Amino acid sequence: MVEKALKDVRFAKAADVMTKDVVYIDGEKTVADAIRLMREKKVSSLVVNRRGHEDAWGIMVRKDVVSKVVDPGKDPSAVKVFEIMSKPLVMVSPSLALKYCARLFKQAGIRRAPVFDGKEIIGILSNTNIFNAIKV
Repeated sequence: MVEKALKDVRFAKAADVMTKDVVYIDGEKTVADAIRLMREKKVSSLVVNRRGHEDAWGIMVRKDVVSKVVDPGKDPSAVKVFEIMSKPLVMVSPSLALKYCARLFKQAGIRRAPVFDGKEIIGILSNTNIFNAIKV
């Protein structure tokens, strides 16, 4: 029974379990603005908008706030999002099997990745989404 449940997860796709509501922020906003937005939207990460079509997206996660702002004792109102975000992003295709997403997350040392269909970001896939896909 467990083997069948794991088989289902291995063959499920990123688009099947991703979170569709992606929350964006501009890199010029302050970390204080980002914290307010994250709390309001109840999310643990924000995709940072590109400055232009040729630019790459970034991402800011709660860990960035804790390790790059709180730990060194910086004022969140004085730090810009672009100063602490990660960029460029590791992204996954909507059709990528979850087993490969899990492997990518492990090898890249990440917990989430935007789902990119070749034109736009259509969702966010997290290790929590993958974990919750396991039927027991």
